[in-house]
Amino acid sequence: MCTSDPLLNRQAFADVPKGLTAKTAEPREQEYENELRPRGLAEFVGQARVVGNLRIALQAAQGRSEALEHVLFSGPPGLGKTSLARILAGELGVTLHATAGPALDRPKDLIGILTQLGTGDVLFIDEVHRIPAAVEEYLYTAMEDFTVDFTLDQGPNARVLPLTLKRFTLVGATTREGLLSAPFRGRFGLLERLSSYPTEDLVEILARSAKILEVELTPDAAVLVAERSRGTPRVANRFLRRVRDLAQVQEVRSVDARVASEALARLGVDANGLEEMDRRILACLAQADPDPLGLKTVAAAIGESEDTIEDVFEPHLLRKGFIQKTARGRRVTEKGRGAIGLPVQDRPGRESLFVD
Repeated sequence: MCTSDPLLNRQAFADVPKGLTAKTAEPREQEYENELRPRGLAEFVGQARVVGNLRIALQAAQGRSEALEHVLFSGPPGLGKTSLARILAGELGVTLHATAGPALDRPKDLIGILTQLGTGDVLFIDEVHRIPAAVEEYLYTAMEDFTVDFTLDQGPNARVLPLTLKRFTLVGATTREGLLSAPFRGRFGLLERLSSYPTEDLVEILARSAKILEVELTPDAAVLVAERSRGTPRVANRFLRRVRDLAQVQEVRSVDARVASEALARLGVDANGLEEMDRRILACLAQADPDPLGLKTVAAAIGESEDTIEDVFEPHLLRKGFIQKTARGRRVTEKGRGAIGLPVQDRPGRESLFVD
């Protein structure tokens, strides 16, 4: 079956790991991503409601000469949460300090960063739902009162040192908003959820990226890549770089649908935007059909973690109507069977909940 005191900064936080606030990504891929990121709200394509709300909040905060309220971005990976955090800092003309939830494993790590923030600076925490509870509690007073109490020494010699912080903006990004505690989530003034991009927005994003990468991309090739990009700009840009590679090797000046289709086929991406792991999930569910399977069973059968299946692969399969989630587990739809070349079995009561 399938802080602001220089002495305190030098001594109490001397052991804060270097590079704690730096992004930890593979250098070359990070370089590509930064190159293609929009620089301002005017360049950001899609997410009109989110962008509109951010533009109003920015103008209001700047009009009052105040720091922007704390912002929480949620949604699947690759939709632009990090880009929006960078854009907010740029639009405000302040410094962006970036880190990730798993890197803040001790209160000292967080306090070391907070005491370095200037007035109005943006602190971006990716995977904010993975901040340990003991560290998260320090953020409560930091976000509300811009103060934090740091405990020095231990036992009978312990004393609490209150630290006053400069007003800053915390921008959190999460793919699992439900894992945030209610007290933490409630301290964000702006909560914005990003959704998948329609094909026309991805085509516009690809056109901009192609210009930056100096790739001559025909309209039909842009549509083909966009349709197979799972509604995610990060995926679309990754596909575009692989298409560019193939065109360069084949010495093709203009990338048309044929070149784009061949490049995606080499990546194992089919016409439905399914990758190898997607097809393995569907095949596993089809093998058990008509019985549903639990997430643990699927993960064990295909050799992938439950979180990865649920956060990375399932959203696309659900949007396309290839699988259904029931109280008893996951099951493949007739549309999903057809997507992997299995005969459709038109049985009563098995209609998909999704329509084109």
